Amino acid sequence: GGSVCTARSALEMLLRLGSMLARRGLHAASARFAAAPALRLGRSRALSTAPVDDEMEDDIDVDGVAYGFMASQALFAGLELGIFDAIAAAGGSVDLPSLQRSSGVTAPRLQTLLTALVASKALRRSRDGAYDLSPNAARFLVSSSRHFYGDYLKLQIGRQFYHRMGALTDVMKTGEAPSYASWFSDPEVAATYTRAQHNGSVATAKALLKRMAGSVSLDGASKMLDVGGGSGAFSYVFTGKHPQLSSQILELPEVCATGNTIRAEQPADVQQRVSFSELDATSPDWPVPDGEYDLVLMSYISGSVPEPVVGALYANAYKALKPGGRLLVHDFMVDDSLDGPLGGAIWALQHVTVNADGLGLAPREVVSRMGAAGFASGKAETHEMISGLTKLVIGHKN
Repeated sequence: GGSVCTARSALEMLLRLGSMLARRGLHAASARFAAAPALRLGRSRALSTAPVDDEMEDDIDVDGVAYGFMASQALFAGLELGIFDAIAAAGGSVDLPSLQRSSGVTAPRLQTLLTALVASKALRRSRDGAYDLSPNAARFLVSSSRHFYGDYLKLQIGRQFYHRMGALTDVMKTGEAPSYASWFSDPEVAATYTRAQHNGSVATAKALLKRMAGSVSLDGASKMLDVGGGSGAFSYVFTGKHPQLSSQILELPEVCATGNTIRAEQPADVQQRVSFSELDATSPDWPVPDGEYDLVLMSYISGSVPEPVVGALYANAYKALKPGGRLLVHDFMVDDSLDGPLGGAIWALQHVTVNADGLGLAPREVVSRMGAAGFASGKAETHEMISGLTKLVIGHKN
């Protein structure tokens, strides 16, 4: 159930759309290039800002990056209008009039959107004008597919993070941005974010269980603390796999409200072993006893709080753990060399728009703060999780 590549596939799809659009015809007008001699690449090659030669393949494709947001919005609009579901429901080969009826859009702009989706390879168009889904669109963008994560793309990326990124320049200059706590104080924002995140988190939780199997055994574990656990997806997966395990989720009040509705959808035995407690994780005191937990999980939280709070989070985790317990930190991270990968780097940048004083995570930054909190630095383990996006760092309490 679920794909370990969920977040990676989402990112790769969005990053590549802009580049493909640039290469397939969205090149700048020649008049603009006449004023930029450095971009005149000769008569044998169409005008483009993509790298010229093989030896320049690590150079920036300026247009691909600059126009990428247009392709992203085409994808989000296709999801919002039900284009992918309509084609899937009809079994493919759907003509324009049929899509006009299903979407409720009859103006020429629908054709313009469909052409953009074809150009970005999300759709395929036959010579007689019928539309079909690409394999990845059928797998990831159709709501009846078990690999579907269109809600995550549409609701969280399209409706929330996309617009927050528009404030990046102002945040960089002023250092002023809302915190996640203030952002989620709006019940509608909290509900949209939590629901959108849930499906992708279930798939990631299953992958994390497999990844940590060689390092952390939960066979004898009885209590887990899920800090910033959102919908509870990781707790549901962990307790569903280990029937002796119970989990306490610490979350913001409005997120707890939505999380409890999702909890009510889980099997009865899982519901009984998973609970929510209200907490802003940046609080210095947690409503939990010391030394009672076998496992503390922090997924996507270390990069979502101000940098000074990260060490405090790990110190509180250390206090909550039994001797021999483990802290799992899963998050978007770049390599210690600080040169990528791109996915982890731009997700860290996105967090800046709602966490202006946050830390761009790399394994050594996590390990050093674990050590300062009391964890055995020499035993810390780092694992790749979602390739190019996230890593897992495991801290050991002696």
